Amino acid sequence: MTAKQTVTDVLIVGAGPTGLLLAGDLAAAGVRVTVLEKRGTESNLTRAFAVHARTLELLDARGLADDLIATGRPLSSLRLFDRLHIDLSTLPTRFPFVLITPQSNTERLLQERALKAGATILRGAEVTGLRQDAEGVTLETVEDGTAAVHRARYAVGTDGVHSTVRDLLGIPFPGESVVNSVVLADVRLERTPSEVITVGATGDGFAFIAPFGDGWYRVIAWDRTEHYADGRPPTVERIAELVRTTVGEDYGLHDARWTSTFHSDERQVPNYRSGRVFLAGDAAHCHSPAGGQGMNTGLQDAANLSWKLVAAVRGHATDALLDTYQTERHPVGRAVLRSSGALIRLALAHSAPTRALRGALTTLADHVDAVPARGARIVSGIGIRYAAPKDAHPLVGRRVPDLRLTSLEQPGEDAATGPERLHEALRAGKFVLVSNDELTAAEPWADRVVTAAPADPHGKLRDTVLLVRPDGYIAWAAVDPGRGELRAALGQWLGAPTED
Repeated sequence: MTAKQTVTDVLIVGAGPTGLLLAGDLAAAGVRVTVLEKRGTESNLTRAFAVHARTLELLDARGLADDLIATGRPLSSLRLFDRLHIDLSTLPTRFPFVLITPQSNTERLLQERALKAGATILRGAEVTGLRQDAEGVTLETVEDGTAAVHRARYAVGTDGVHSTVRDLLGIPFPGESVVNSVVLADVRLERTPSEVITVGATGDGFAFIAPFGDGWYRVIAWDRTEHYADGRPPTVERIAELVRTTVGEDYGLHDARWTSTFHSDERQVPNYRSGRVFLAGDAAHCHSPAGGQGMNTGLQDAANLSWKLVAAVRGHATDALLDTYQTERHPVGRAVLRSSGALIRLALAHSAPTRALRGALTTLADHVDAVPARGARIVSGIGIRYAAPKDAHPLVGRRVPDLRLTSLEQPGEDAATGPERLHEALRAGKFVLVSNDELTAAEPWADRVVTAAPADPHGKLRDTVLLVRPDGYIAWAAVDPGRGELRAALGQWLGAPTED
């Protein structure tokens, strides 16, 4: 029997948060996209609970932030170790906090958006083979015991730490295990913790407690002296003891509905791209849970890659633009490995010198404002900046805050109907050109760019023109540029105009 065959523009393997955001972006832009998910049903496994400020900005640019915030509880600070607090309340963002909500809520909103935009999600589709050539990628799958073949111009592996796509490509995943036999459990508590997130760490272990919001709590715990075989987690009584030892209180922990164990690794692939196939999220990098940066980094991978794939599929971009996914996101992944690794090693300090160092660092942070402020920018993602050419304007590569905007009068348009904020303008999935000047130079690219002026025409941007990428970073900026210079920048980033 001939295997079922499908043809699309982009294939995504893995229906976790990273794959779903990517699918939604592509489908919203009119790109045909199919998501292949090995699981036949949605997983109840939620490891991520923290949604950081930069991720909330990206979700706001997709109209999802307010709905997600309604599902959780914002925290304006994070407590690490016993004394170190990271204050998020002063971050330059509309979201100066970390949102505590189960990963399942993020996945639900992203899946609804992707399906509404026209993405196809095939569950129970296990990828068994991968081939690529100069024109595209072929993925072989088994779906309900039946062989199938899927063909696309590009493919993206967002299928997690144990990525099949990565293995089929033969890409190494170097690194090491940070902690083994980490315990996961969904439990009831007789007494409600005083803090939304409860964290405790000693030299021999740690514990983390977060609410699902429905009376159940997720516990993540580890003890240096104990090792559990896969599939044989400890008893509820032992989990309660682990929590009590590290946090100082077990809160009457009881009635585990689910338990498991996993290994926390620090790994990163050397290349996020192999020909027409890309890796994103945990398939490209994984690290300790310290700081709650894992899911957030994957979502930001997807936001960086999606608009570049849209441009490539539409023929508006050269192959060099796709290469920037590696040059921009690989350093970010490496930085997250370093920061989360440093946090977990300090939290689990066992030797006297390392414990002394931890004490010194927390004391320093208590007395030097710049230390926790820098930590807040790193953990939240607000501080991420992409490299720019040496002769570029100083703003190039930087994230743009959610600027207040006003639409410029254009023939046949009502200025009152335009976006009032940058994140609203970005919901079109296009570049945004921000300038006080007349913007008719951008008309030949109207299908790819939104034009608007800063709401304060006399503010810091009064003479500066910004070309903001769909992911909210500045692609190009100039002070009082000429029309020819502006058109050259638009052509460089948006491709050939629809008309001259």
